[in-house]
Amino acid sequence: MTGSFPSSSTPIQSWLAQAGQLLPDSPSAKLDVEVLLCHVLDANRSYLYTWPERSLSAVQYDSFISLLGARQQGNPIAHLTGVREFWSLPLHVSPTTLIPRPDTEVLVEWVLGQFENETMTVLDLGTGTGAIALALASEYSNWHVTGCDRIAQAVELATENSEALDLKRVRFIESDWFASFEGQVFDLIVSNPPYIPSCDPHLLEGDVLFEPKSALVSGDDGLVDIRMIVSEAEKYLTERGCLVIEHGYDQAESVQTIFRQAGYVAVGSGQDYGGQDRFTYGWISGEGDG
Repeated sequence: MTGSFPSSSTPIQSWLAQAGQLLPDSPSAKLDVEVLLCHVLDANRSYLYTWPERSLSAVQYDSFISLLGARQQGNPIAHLTGVREFWSLPLHVSPTTLIPRPDTEVLVEWVLGQFENETMTVLDLGTGTGAIALALASEYSNWHVTGCDRIAQAVELATENSEALDLKRVRFIESDWFASFEGQVFDLIVSNPPYIPSCDPHLLEGDVLFEPKSALVSGDDGLVDIRMIVSEAEKYLTERGCLVIEHGYDQAESVQTIFRQAGYVAVGSGQDYGGQDRFTYGWISGEGDG
């Protein structure tokens, strides 16, 4: 059906029923169609199933067809709608940043549980859309959170997200990793840095084709940025400070070794929703419970 679509009189239920034909190359065709319909209708998902017999207006139809065509070309849904939900927060996204992934939420969940009753100063390195920083700040109002990114457009986007969510107390600044934080220390440093090896075949598939390679690739083994962060972070952590870094599903052993070689203690890893090791943590003294 690529390049040929049903007429404007087609009801919502028919669009949903034909999702697999409309987007044959998408692993989530029905969900994609639902999201795009909700976007052009400016409605929530329940509307689609409450009024399945309704059709799109001429303007809505033209917009929907355009979006379907772009999705057929592989464009990420988040880029088409301009929004991706993370930790129940609607975040604006753009091609200049990584699209927030659900698996990153496990890092947020672990951090919130680990430091539940503490007042924290937090640095989110390579913040992108501001996803991690804003998720943490949305839960604990007594946490002082700073996010940084070396890309000016990312800082602007994260700031826009903080304002839209009324989380203006989160500070976002432009910085190439730790470059702008000389003399400052934090109780917690978190990061979802680039960690994909430059030769990884997944770089030629799916959404990552449309995302900035600088936010994805980190040398031949995918660990260049992680090594740098681990080695430098101690200078920017308080006496009992903690470092938490997201990484690839098969990198936990290597990242734990990097942490331990740098002198971190109580080093461990947490799993994502698929049961794969997804982030590693460590303390610069023996205060963590590991």
